[in-house]
Amino acid sequence: MAKSAVSALLILLGCLLVPVSVLTVWVHDIVLDTDRYVATVAPLAKDPAIQDTAVDQVSEAVDIRHNSREITADIASWLRAHGLPDRAADTIEGLAPQLDSALDQAVRKVAAHIVHSEHFPAVWTGANRAAHTAVVGALTGKGGGPVGVEGHTVTLNVGAAVERVRDQLVDAGLPVVTGIPDIHQRLVLFHSDRLATIRRSAHFLDLAGNWLPALTVTLGGIGVLLARRRRRALARAALGTALTSLALALALVVGRRYCLDHVPASVLSREAAAVLFDTVVRFLRVTVLTVLVLGVVVAAGAYLAGPGRLPSRVRGRAEILADSAARWGADHGMRTGRAGTWTADHRRGLTTAVLLVPAAVFALWNHPTVLTVLFLVVVLLAALAVVALLAAMGRAGAHGRERSG
Repeated sequence: MAKSAVSALLILLGCLLVPVSVLTVWVHDIVLDTDRYVATVAPLAKDPAIQDTAVDQVSEAVDIRHNSREITADIASWLRAHGLPDRAADTIEGLAPQLDSALDQAVRKVAAHIVHSEHFPAVWTGANRAAHTAVVGALTGKGGGPVGVEGHTVTLNVGAAVERVRDQLVDAGLPVVTGIPDIHQRLVLFHSDRLATIRRSAHFLDLAGNWLPALTVTLGGIGVLLARRRRRALARAALGTALTSLALALALVVGRRYCLDHVPASVLSREAAAVLFDTVVRFLRVTVLTVLVLGVVVAAGAYLAGPGRLPSRVRGRAEILADSAARWGADHGMRTGRAGTWTADHRRGLTTAVLLVPAAVFALWNHPTVLTVLFLVVVLLAALAVVALLAAMGRAGAHGRERSG
């Protein structure tokens, strides 16, 4: 009784740790990996919503309206000193808003040209690669550099893009922008009232990334080994894994809605915020779905290996099909010799080995996906079919020798 209770407790604990383990893998291997991080955010440079936001941010940063007022005021003062009537000088000075509008249009046009050109992806990717260490620091509560933490907001400095726009404005014949000081405009990457909590959680997940997944598998494995009915325990552990993965998937849906609803429109458009969120959590979603499908597949396999009516019928049909194929092969002169006989005598051990090989391959696979699981399932079914066919042909050969004897 105590052994069964410990087994159930370990399996339950392992299932509950599955979502946390998935998060640790995502944070440790994806978010904190420079190459993967850059590869994840690089496509955003060509996303229309991100490009529109970048154009707005850069245009706002290159604000030269103050300069236009100074220019018209200086011109009006000079003309007054040379005898121009005050009314005419006031008219010239009042041209500042029109000049502002013209300059704003010029700035936005150049900004859009930069953002939509082949230069912006390089600026975007380079800034993100250089800022990766700062991103890690921001997630762990130590913001700085191009990426910073300002209250409840994580931002990325787009000053490089702004400076490029300023240089092109000068080349286009607008030397007044040379008086603009160095700009450190920041593009909002993430905004939440719970940023401090998120930073603490990210720090914990980073630390746990090296040992928590292994601990989760170990707890679940020991729980299954301690169970009186291991096959049933394995099925329950797999189903528990699938259910907790489903809960994490639903939490991602709720979290996405929460984030989008709490990002002010003045900070980031809903479209841009949705693109950022979906891009950052894409690998997390893939991992969650992979673990969910793996849990369902393992549970189904454990069930079909059991003594129930449906599993017995499925296995019986498979044996009948294998025997029919073996008889057809024997009638057409196909023989397996000692290989078939040995397979029939050692079928249980071979089946166990066939089951362990895909499991080991999956464990060693770097960042498996749902397609990985389905591929291994197909390979497993094919291997089991070969073993069943060889065993059936071995039995058919043995019966033939008995009849001839």
